[in-house]
Amino acid sequence: MNIHESLSSPGFMLGEQIARQVFEILPEGGPLVMIMDTEGNSWPSNSHDFAKLNISESFFKSICAKIDDGAEPVVAQTDDCSVVGAQLATDRSNCGYVIIALPQYTPESTLANIDLIEMLLNQLGLIAKLIEKNNLLYEVQMKHYHVGAQSEIASN
Repeated sequence: MNIHESLSSPGFMLGEQIARQVFEILPEGGPLVMIMDTEGNSWPSNSHDFAKLNISESFFKSICAKIDDGAEPVVAQTDDCSVVGAQLATDRSNCGYVIIALPQYTPESTLANIDLIEMLLNQLGLIAKLIEKNNLLYEVQMKHYHVGAQSEIASN
């Protein structure tokens, strides 16, 4: 796939749209969130803070592989950071993955808060569904306007 096709693919567009909406509302000092599409593109909520965690790309890929194998959410630990990953999907699209990094969380503190983390993951899924529905409604509206404009031209 060439770069133009990947940048204009529905999965890429949806992933970027989700990231923009979600990152706007994340609290400062809160969890670090990364949206990853199935092609390997990723959008971190704070690239500087993610870089400071020094988490390897292979670590993220191993979390995604576990998610693909059906484990969800995946909870992992690297150094002093807990990482939680889950699939990000709508009824129509597999958008990729959501990775939540929790610096200075132990496995115990992560598991103690897993209900809140799962609620955040579910909210991200809901945001993805709403963005996708909005996009579909926009497409239908544009097609409707296009058909209306064509019939108006034909009648003149």
